[in-house]
Amino acid sequence: MDKGIYVDAQKMDKIKKLDAIIFDCDGVLIDVSHSYDLAIKKTAEFVTNEFAAIKLPEVTAEMIESFKKTGGFNDEVDVTYALILVGMASKKMEKNFSELVFEAAKNADSTGIRSVEKYLDSLKIDLTEIKNKLAYPAKRFASPLSSIFDEMFYGADLYARLYKRPPNFFSGRGLIENDVVLVTRDILDELHKRFDRKIAIVTGRGVLSARHSLKKLFDEFNLQNSRFLEDEPREMAKPNPQSLILSITGMKAACSMFVGDSMEDYIMARKADESGNPTLFCGIYGTSKDPQSRRAFFEQRGADMILESISLLSKALNLVRA
Repeated sequence: MDKGIYVDAQKMDKIKKLDAIIFDCDGVLIDVSHSYDLAIKKTAEFVTNEFAAIKLPEVTAEMIESFKKTGGFNDEVDVTYALILVGMASKKMEKNFSELVFEAAKNADSTGIRSVEKYLDSLKIDLTEIKNKLAYPAKRFASPLSSIFDEMFYGADLYARLYKRPPNFFSGRGLIENDVVLVTRDILDELHKRFDRKIAIVTGRGVLSARHSLKKLFDEFNLQNSRFLEDEPREMAKPNPQSLILSITGMKAACSMFVGDSMEDYIMARKADESGNPTLFCGIYGTSKDPQSRRAFFEQRGADMILESISLLSKALNLVRA
């Protein structure tokens, strides 16, 4: 319809009927390229060195993306764990790390780390020792991997506030301070004019993390009907649609749009729609390391709207109504 704005022509009438909008956080409201993505890289490097005395080859953005686009890696610690296991396997096999990462990702699916473990098991590589050391996934504080990641991401002060205990591995500034907030008050003011208080968040982040980065803008959302999945049981993680359905029904929305940037977001929106809660999906592609590939990815899957940036959302909605 315009530069950076793509709309499925067959969904125009439904988009006109939208009465609620729900956002993912990372990659949509916030650019996490130098926060969460960097925490994945640094944690994987630290753990392989400290726990196995192995220097992990460089973890690239493309490697992280290769796991995330499978639909089973909404949790950044899951991505970190997969990279660590592949790093250990590549060392034992004397195989190129990068090649094995992309092979593992190619064999991964919506079951996430289980699919990676299954693939590596098929290669007859014994990773029992590092698995036992990391004890992942596990309840909070039971896995050193989760603790290391959180300490590195949140930093000493925020980690202590969040978990009511001091960090064991790191002190000082957290990588969360590298978050770049993409949503603005002007954007939210425009959306409030159309949706009033039916603007919410469903994100893999915890509430403290989201509030810390969004600051005063956080209170512009309908927090009663927002969901912060880091604070929920693991089985609620995306692409489980239950959190999105609770948000939709809590706002008594007749037709909603979920704005996300990942395969998990797309699947979750489609499952919510199939459950009898009319839900459209808007894919954001500009925060990807390969924007045009991400745009094509959403187009191939029939996303209802595709935008380069959240900043184009109000314009896109107005264009459709016009």
